[in-house]
Amino acid sequence: MAKKDIEPTVRQIICDVLDKKPEQVTADANLSRDLDMRSMEFLDLYEALDKEFNVDMDDEANEIKTFGDLVKYIEARLEGDADAVGA
Repeated sequence: MAKKDIEPTVRQIICDVLDKKPEQVTADANLSRDLDMRSMEFLDLYEALDKEFNVDMDDEANEIKTFGDLVKYIEARLEGDADAVGA
């Protein structure tokens, strides 16, 4: 998958999991506070991301706070970067 396609794909997965509109899912949108994501939804999201991108969401994923952080994490995982959060 091309890097330019990752952000819209992740956005669509979040919209599907959380029943949100794409315009609500901005780069700085906090997953918990702004998008009302709860523990079970995080699990659903991580499962959907694993299915789409074939990436394991490891302990570093617990540090993800915003949609932008999540996109950077997925991009880094796809590039093989082990230190994905905060990249």
